[in-house]
Amino acid sequence: MNDSSWGAPPQAGYWGPPEQGPVQGAAPAGPTYDAHDAQHTRPMPTAPDVPAHGGDQDDDRGAARLSGPSVRNDTPPAAPFGDPSHDPQSPQEPMPSTAPEPAPAPQKKSAGRDLGAAIGVGVGLGAVIVASLFVVKAVFVGVIAVAVVVGLWELTSRLEERKGIKAPLVPLALGGAAMVVSGYVRGAEGAWVAMALTALAVLVWRMTEPPEGYLRDVTAGVFAAFYVPFLATFVAMMLTADDGPRRVLTFLLLTVVSDTGAYAVGWRFGKNKLAPRISPGKTREGLFGAVTFAMAAGALCMQYLIDDGAWWQGLILGLAVAASATLGDLGESMIKRDLGIKDMGTLLPGHGGIMDRLDSLLPTAPVVWLLLVLFVGSG
Repeated sequence: MNDSSWGAPPQAGYWGPPEQGPVQGAAPAGPTYDAHDAQHTRPMPTAPDVPAHGGDQDDDRGAARLSGPSVRNDTPPAAPFGDPSHDPQSPQEPMPSTAPEPAPAPQKKSAGRDLGAAIGVGVGLGAVIVASLFVVKAVFVGVIAVAVVVGLWELTSRLEERKGIKAPLVPLALGGAAMVVSGYVRGAEGAWVAMALTALAVLVWRMTEPPEGYLRDVTAGVFAAFYVPFLATFVAMMLTADDGPRRVLTFLLLTVVSDTGAYAVGWRFGKNKLAPRISPGKTREGLFGAVTFAMAAGALCMQYLIDDGAWWQGLILGLAVAASATLGDLGESMIKRDLGIKDMGTLLPGHGGIMDRLDSLLPTAPVVWLLLVLFVGSG
């Protein structure tokens, strides 16, 4: 899932470079000063009748009083180094304050996405899924097939845009939809046969183009066929059981609860990175939240939704879902990092694309299907 994804100021009083040597034009009498002091100290005013002998400005004033206008030097006096206030043609500038700057206010953590849009889209998708799931099973199979085709389109489009890999979409889309239907009608055997035929179709379809990049393109095509439609076929296979809609609902609930627990706990308490090179936003605390939430939800679902299910089976199921969902999310993060993108698409506001919602669901589907078959059978 998405994907979903957060110096020491200078010491007070330090305003310049280290102390340097004496400045030319400094008064010979009196304490020695340097460039650093000149930047911090405003010269003392001198008495009008006693000419000073240190600064150029005071010498000019003395010459004017002794010789009159005929000997007046009209050249603007040079300002002492580092103090523009001595230049009569320059506006007076305030001395820099040596008070320490206040520390910036801590910023609130951001979710990184439009949370309102994400919730709205999630609720809408959930309503469509639940309605199709409990009304007519075949309608839900159609929903799976549509999601698979859109996901394949997003994946192949990003591969071509970012890597120049041209995985053939037409045989993938047709084979992917056929794979889902075959899994629902003929079970695992039908899914494997459809997967093999889809891979063969990818190999043949790519032969209509020049041979350059053939191996690269067909390899990406076979990977896409396995990653999206084949894994999604296990959802259709869950649906064939007598309590199929409740099995699929359990699968969806546990995956969503796992992602929600990881997000909530990681956002609030996350400090230790889980896999910083792959997904910097994921934390070990978030993984703990995913496991805790999923195990609790699994116990409830197995006890009250699955025929002949037991709460302790739900604990195992929840733990497995949290692990597979996390690995699936990390796997798609690896793909997106390799492609240099944040999201696979923009179809779902606040979520990204369809593939950004399927990243946790796809690898979790075979895990849930297998454990439910082991716990309560396939009927």
